[in-house]
Amino acid sequence: MQAVKGKLIAIGGAEDKGAEPEKDNFNRNNLNFFELGILRRIVEEAGGPNSRIEVITTASSIPYEVGDNYLNAFGKIGCTNIGLMHIRNRADTQDKDCLRRIQECDAVMFSGGNQLRLSVTDGGTEFLSIIKRRYAEEGFVIAGTSAGAMAMSKTMIYEGNAARAHLKGEVKMTTGLGFIDSVIIDSHFEKRGRFGRLAQAVACNPSCIGIGLGEDTGMLITEGNKMEAIGSGCVVIIDGHDVSFSNIADIPDGNPFSLENLKVHICEKGNGYWVNERKFIPE
Repeated sequence: MQAVKGKLIAIGGAEDKGAEPEKDNFNRNNLNFFELGILRRIVEEAGGPNSRIEVITTASSIPYEVGDNYLNAFGKIGCTNIGLMHIRNRADTQDKDCLRRIQECDAVMFSGGNQLRLSVTDGGTEFLSIIKRRYAEEGFVIAGTSAGAMAMSKTMIYEGNAARAHLKGEVKMTTGLGFIDSVIIDSHFEKRGRFGRLAQAVACNPSCIGIGLGEDTGMLITEGNKMEAIGSGCVVIIDGHDVSFSNIADIPDGNPFSLENLKVHICEKGNGYWVNERKFIPE
């Protein structure tokens, strides 16, 4: 299979920007932007400060507030050629101006919010097909934070309370935007205690690599294979390829699952991972 020519930048977020609170989580998600260092990396990979970047706010329930926040944040690092796409429904994805803009930009940035809203709105549309084609055939950059990162993979977590994630059936999965097939991405990984959630997702899909993104932390993925950790935190890699025992197929829903020989790697800035070879990159 020919390697894709574009790049993915999946960011763990430091904000949800309008996300709907999880069940049993009553803390109001704040609107503080993640550290500007990751934004600078997005701009660099897109071709520099004059690059055209379209911010897609579909996942957010407060798109105009989120959009203004992005304009301000990119502006602080000298990048002003930013467009906002407040796509709210599937009809919006058919707008000729939106299709033209997505053909002409250098990068797209998916905001945080609700990843299911993002996949339901964009899945199967010409809008998404153009992005996927450009990612495969050109040096096109696709960035996303929080929900925007989680939706990048083919298999996507859309629900799962961390306190109950050790129980079979508590982690809900569906089809994401499908930019990369062989990973499952989770965000706000350490702060929200999501190890069990991603472990269950990998247990149900052992051919996939689990990527747990800390806040103000991301993974740059090139050629759909080589990953590089960026930002100030850490990325947790969960590999279920060598699991020698798993009971998750045999127990009833609501029961704790068990696994033997699940592999875990922790990447700081500069470390990485080969997805296809399942190999840690020390620097």
